[in-house]
Amino acid sequence: MKKFIDIDNQRISLDAPVVMGILNVTDDSFHDGGKYVSETQIIARVNEIVEQGAAIIDVGACSTRPGSVAASEEEEIGRAGFAVELIRKYHPRVPVSVDTFRASVVREICRCLGPVIVNDISGGAMDGEMFETVERLGLPYILCHAQGTPRDMQQAPRYDDVVREVRDFLGARAARLEATGLVQVIIDPGFGFGKTVAHNYRLLARLDSLVDLGYPVLAGLSRKSMACKVLDVAPRDALNATTALNAIALLKGASILRVHDVKEAAETVKIHRAMTESNP
Repeated sequence: MKKFIDIDNQRISLDAPVVMGILNVTDDSFHDGGKYVSETQIIARVNEIVEQGAAIIDVGACSTRPGSVAASEEEEIGRAGFAVELIRKYHPRVPVSVDTFRASVVREICRCLGPVIVNDISGGAMDGEMFETVERLGLPYILCHAQGTPRDMQQAPRYDDVVREVRDFLGARAARLEATGLVQVIIDPGFGFGKTVAHNYRLLARLDSLVDLGYPVLAGLSRKSMACKVLDVAPRDALNATTALNAIALLKGASILRVHDVKEAAETVKIHRAMTESNP
């Protein structure tokens, strides 16, 4: 497994796990929709993410929460471009990922603002031009599994063997991308994207089987329904549960934690590092 991500002449070391801080500039994301839309709000959030220890900022400009209706392409490009431009202005050395399933968004952001990491919840399934785009531009690519689309993914998702099916999907598509020699692949099981609570916990319990594929694994567990439903709490009250889930993911070999709450995740990573360093 590669222990780094190269992006825009920068190297993100994965010798120890890192934190990806979420910047949602949408008005309808499940936890923080509408909080970061003005320039002042975005800059404050970016400063917070950086100061609290994130290695990557993940910009989301089109909500993909279950049941959502996608923003238009023009809206997404406008929102994402505005946020990425502000990050480049105030924190030019901080790597940026863009959470999008649209190849057109990737092309326009890169044309105007330079290379980014692509975080695609659909694993290329929702836009047939995505793989060709990241290959041509040589961008790091987060390959996520989702069953269905955001509009219908939680309408009775079914699997014969969720771990095997997710692993096979990610393994086959990652190998296809890596064969070009142009794309660095990170894999993401897609917690909450077309999975029941039970499916999510089976995947978490077997996350090490995805690590065995040989790619860095991203775990996006922050305040998701798999925590909220078990504890019968709203997302705003699921920070403690998120920390517990993140700790389990680290023990199972995750390399990247994608989170709303950077400080707490960074502290979890430090505790994990202290344990692993004491038991080489």
